[in-house]
Amino acid sequence: MILGSASTAAAVSTYSVAPNIRLNVRSGPGTSYSITRTLPENTKVPIFCQTPGTTVSGYYGTSNIWDNIDNGEFVSDTYVNTGSDGYVADRCA
Repeated sequence: MILGSASTAAAVSTYSVAPNIRLNVRSGPGTSYSITRTLPENTKVPIFCQTPGTTVSGYYGTSNIWDNIDNGEFVSDTYVNTGSDGYVADRCA
């Protein structure tokens, strides 16, 4: 599946999900949003943008940052190995 233009795709980085975690993907940036699917263990995800949402304590600490991994799909940044406690992508519009 191709998302965006070639220039957009080149700017998107992929990151590993925490080891041995089946990660819930939600329809918005928070735990009150519905689960749209669950990612299998040892998955890599693209981060198109990031936005604040529900604070979650996860594998990589506690944060309110949520990663947009596809159109209308978000995961808590606390389960994605970005190598940073802060934002690594642009804020979602």
